[in-house]
Amino acid sequence: MHAEPALRQRSRILALAAAAVPLAVVVADDVRVRRHLHAARRDPLTGLPGRDALATRTTSLARTHRDLLHVLVADADGLKTVNDTLGHAAGDTLIAAIGHRLGTWAQARGGLAARIGGDEFAVAVLLERAATLREVTALRQLLAQPLDHSGQRLIPAVSIGTARAADLPGAADASRLLRGADMAMYRVKTREKPPGYLATRHDAYTPTVHGRRPGRPGTHLPLG
Repeated sequence: MHAEPALRQRSRILALAAAAVPLAVVVADDVRVRRHLHAARRDPLTGLPGRDALATRTTSLARTHRDLLHVLVADADGLKTVNDTLGHAAGDTLIAAIGHRLGTWAQARGGLAARIGGDEFAVAVLLERAATLREVTALRQLLAQPLDHSGQRLIPAVSIGTARAADLPGAADASRLLRGADMAMYRVKTREKPPGYLATRHDAYTPTVHGRRPGRPGTHLPLG
């Protein structure tokens, strides 16, 4: 008399187990797809994410740690000369080293580094106000450490501009902070301002020409 209910119960268990197998396959496939998408969003040369990830992190940090949030834009100086004299492989070695060093530096400070152009990087990072100049100076020294490429000694040179969110009232979105840091970098690169220069509100709201900083030939940051 009890055999039939037991048989039905066993059948239900088997049916559930059979249904779980394809579900597990779907979950595993979903994990694989997510991993592939995550890898695809990273720059293959440096392993860094792109500007979308940086904008997302900047917006998040602006909501939770605005007083500490700094956005840096770093531009490799003389990359064209390296490419022309030593070859593009040497230039790639230089870019990869800068990206790796920036990524490690940012991660240690609860931030994120991204490659946003050919020889340009940006960082969203948390720094104490009193430590900004010291930290940026130390970062420049870190990035300038020599490296070897096929027996050639390469010495990176990088111009860095910094925008401190707390100094830019009204410039709350990521694109404004990026634009401010980009303008600060340009002023440092052209020696209009000394290394360690902090962006002003004027820098963050500098008009663009076709989406680019005036006088800049490369790809520009998105508009706010």
